[in-house]
Amino acid sequence: MTANRPSKPLPRRPDTRGDGNDTGVDKPYALVPFPNNKPQLKHPVGHDRYRQDRLHGKLVLKLTVKTAVHISTGIVAMGTDVGDRIPLIKTMAQGQNQQLTIPGSSLKGVVRSAFEAVTNSTLAVVSGRYKNDMPPDRLPCRKKEQLCPASLVFGAMDWQGLVHFTDATCESAKSVTGFMPSLYRPRPDQRRAYFASSGKATGRKFYYNAVKAVSGGDRGIPVQQAGTEYVFKTELQFNNLTQAELGTLLIVLGQDPKYPMALKVGGGKPIGMGTMTVELEALEKPQSLKERYTRYAIPESNRLTGNSLKTFVGEATQAAHKGLVEKPQLEALAAILKWPTDRTAPEGMY
Repeated sequence: MTANRPSKPLPRRPDTRGDGNDTGVDKPYALVPFPNNKPQLKHPVGHDRYRQDRLHGKLVLKLTVKTAVHISTGIVAMGTDVGDRIPLIKTMAQGQNQQLTIPGSSLKGVVRSAFEAVTNSTLAVVSGRYKNDMPPDRLPCRKKEQLCPASLVFGAMDWQGLVHFTDATCESAKSVTGFMPSLYRPRPDQRRAYFASSGKATGRKFYYNAVKAVSGGDRGIPVQQAGTEYVFKTELQFNNLTQAELGTLLIVLGQDPKYPMALKVGGGKPIGMGTMTVELEALEKPQSLKERYTRYAIPESNRLTGNSLKTFVGEATQAAHKGLVEKPQLEALAAILKWPTDRTAPEGMY
């Protein structure tokens, strides 16, 4: 009889339990610790008018792909539909002229996460599964009259926020096909450094940038993606921001030379995918609030570039360091998202 014969053991998943560093840990992420003090909650400035003591305008941004980027639409299409011989492929969003696009909501989420991490803010979203594992003072803001620094800028329940990200459009009307391996979940409950002795989470998780992404080879899932050095253009509009808030936004976009960082966007972060650098090409701001209401286009004299832009950025980031940014948290995040980097992505993450 063979009914009691031991079955062949299934392949063992890599052990993700670690000591808080990346030593011996398969998932290449680290935690930015929560600040020790509770977040200070404030009333939002409002949308009823443009305030004289606040900043308003638009950031013109250039995003350059450093490791392949894939943001799934959730649709699997025939390869011929996207100009490839692969039978089936997971697609990215495309514009009218077939250029790849990155939704503004995706960019906003990535930037908000970094903004939250370097300020004394709550989390924007907490999965129901881990809600009880989070410190109570880090749970999302629920009252629009009492908002943390990140919620004041990016929004919260019943509060729209003060920044708007437009969709980023690729300059090239082409894409490449990559092969992404099937990735297992991070399993934070198996990592000692993720939770304090009290059982509560200790910080926010961010994946390291890597020199290049690991391919899944012919065993991977075919995905439509933006290849290395593809360029996307987008704009970020802002209203009623303090100088410190705008400066913090510029810091997490990698505009502080003391803390060079690149964003991690889309899927495949554990295998090194999704690294994008940000270049601030210009900043448009009205000379007076009257221009905001009476002109469709901002005069060229109000478009900052070159040295004038560099001076503006320097003053804004300095204000952020003095009044809003938590230095230990910024240093931790900058170490994870550092770019350029010599880190390599781990293989065998199936």
